Amino acid sequence: MEKTKVKVRWMLMLYDACIYLLCAFFLQAVYSIGPENLTVSQTLIQMFLGIGILMLCRIAGHVYEQIWRYAGPTEYFLLMISDTVACVLFLLVRHLFPAHISLVRGIALFAMDQLGCIVIRLGYQWVYQKRTGTGWIDRGARKILHMLTRIRFEDEPVKQANPIRVAIIGAGNVGANLAMELMNHPVYQPVCFVDIDEMKVGRQIEGIEVLRGGVDLHPLGVQEVIFAMPNVPDEKREELYRKYRDYKIKTYDFSTVDSKKPRLHDFNIEDLLFRRANHVLSPETMAWYKGKHVLITGGGGSIGSELARQIARCKPSRLVILDVYENGAYDVQQELRIQYGDELNMRIEIASVCDRDKIEKIFSENTPDIVLHAAAHKHVPLMERNVCEAVSNNVFGTLNVVEACEKYGVSRFIMVSTDKAVNPTNVMGATKRMCEMIVQSRTGSRTSFSATRFGNVLGSNGSVIPLFRRQIERGGPVTLTDRRIIRYFMTIPEASQLVMTSGAMAGNGELYVLDMGKPVRILDLAENMIRLSGFEPYKDIDIIETGLRPGEKLYEELLIKTEELDRTGHDKIFVERDRPLSREEIEKKLQVLREALKTQSNRVVKQALMDVVPTYQPPEKVNSEAIASAEMQMAAGV
Repeated sequence: MEKTKVKVRWMLMLYDACIYLLCAFFLQAVYSIGPENLTVSQTLIQMFLGIGILMLCRIAGHVYEQIWRYAGPTEYFLLMISDTVACVLFLLVRHLFPAHISLVRGIALFAMDQLGCIVIRLGYQWVYQKRTGTGWIDRGARKILHMLTRIRFEDEPVKQANPIRVAIIGAGNVGANLAMELMNHPVYQPVCFVDIDEMKVGRQIEGIEVLRGGVDLHPLGVQEVIFAMPNVPDEKREELYRKYRDYKIKTYDFSTVDSKKPRLHDFNIEDLLFRRANHVLSPETMAWYKGKHVLITGGGGSIGSELARQIARCKPSRLVILDVYENGAYDVQQELRIQYGDELNMRIEIASVCDRDKIEKIFSENTPDIVLHAAAHKHVPLMERNVCEAVSNNVFGTLNVVEACEKYGVSRFIMVSTDKAVNPTNVMGATKRMCEMIVQSRTGSRTSFSATRFGNVLGSNGSVIPLFRRQIERGGPVTLTDRRIIRYFMTIPEASQLVMTSGAMAGNGELYVLDMGKPVRILDLAENMIRLSGFEPYKDIDIIETGLRPGEKLYEELLIKTEELDRTGHDKIFVERDRPLSREEIEKKLQVLREALKTQSNRVVKQALMDVVPTYQPPEKVNSEAIASAEMQMAAGV
């Protein structure tokens, strides 16, 4: 391979030398008469002096280290700078040989040589791009390439027999860069651009025509479309998806926060939210966690493990992961060990938050500064059948952690809550609402308490996304409880960063909520997931209704009601205006639940939960009024 590289460089230098000599002979013929006519010896001195200086400057400028088949403006600018320096040096050296070097001829020679070198490189690029085509121009280009180089580039991809024909949506800079990449890709063949800018329609980029938006792509044999518009508004992105969802869709954009270059990837589940992910973790927030002892309850779960990853980035002095489920805690421990090694001081504690004595022992040994409370039972149908366990774990488990924070001088307690706590219709939501009230009541404590409320998390354990994916992999059918159901969604990193950011800005007893955009119809989500998997809904994979589950309501209520919220320093984070109850009032409610738990009757405990959470109401009442709700109308686009 190294011999091939050296051979290519020497051949390119040889071609450049030939161009220089051709230019020199041309000028010799032009200047065969006149006052600056040189003798043969003088011409040879000027010729070899010039070519020597030129080659040295190009070598010093790394011109021959460039891969010219992929050259862009930077590489050509580098060539021009090297040649300009060579010309200046040549004019300075001229004073040493005043009788042997023609000023006019010397400058003309450098200018002609530079033009010739640029032309041959551009021609090489064009020939190289045509090497995989089937037309007579392309076949001729391949012959020229072989004749010029005599080299087999075995590391270069060869277009497959039937490349995938793609349309690039967006004829801007990003789309143009994508087209250049795909032209050298073995699998893809760009056949057109699509853009709504009339100034671009009908013109060409890299020989590829720009078509008007909305044109039928089927006659062109398009198999896939690629969105190359990273800055397109969310509403337009959703409109484009609906227009081209019969094709396989890919995206070419900055897929992560730290991306410096666009990346081609499948249109994934997160993209189906049709909104920009909220990356709320600022350097100031990360600095706030740096050097602190941080304990995460439920640290092996979906949210807890992501919190652990994000906290590890902040360089805490100690990270404690507490979970009753050892496998989840073990998995995140191994992941973080591989990534950070001994740089991260990490401890794993296996315990239930319901075990008050064990929780106090863990707090006394680990002395946390910050506690992120993510431990909870969250599955709605399961908690409807296990009311006693839901209250014991969610309510009294949270109480144990809250009281341990106060006893051992924890600086900040941040609880993970849910939109199901807003006017709850099920046991899980009601227990979370009770937890919020506990947190809000802890005024006058040296520990600062807060809770953070958000919607469903894409891809979390037990969520609808993994369920739909498994059903699609089995060939269907995809099941949903009701075709009318809508939900708010966010990604796992979004949820975790929100918890961390709100915790860093918290005062005491505050309830934070996040603007999560528009609600999503679960039916649309199921249909789109089937399409993304390469199938046709209702044709290849059916979608069936199974009926609402106990405690389930058709919609989760809008978290962001500006008339009921206060703004924070972050435009996506708000504070709920909610009058906190006193500790005495909360203690009375807790005593009602304690007495009910002694009966070990789900019915009795559920009734007690309804008594202590005033907003807890039957799902039937809420669902009967669902169609008229603002949330359902928003999801329907009304």
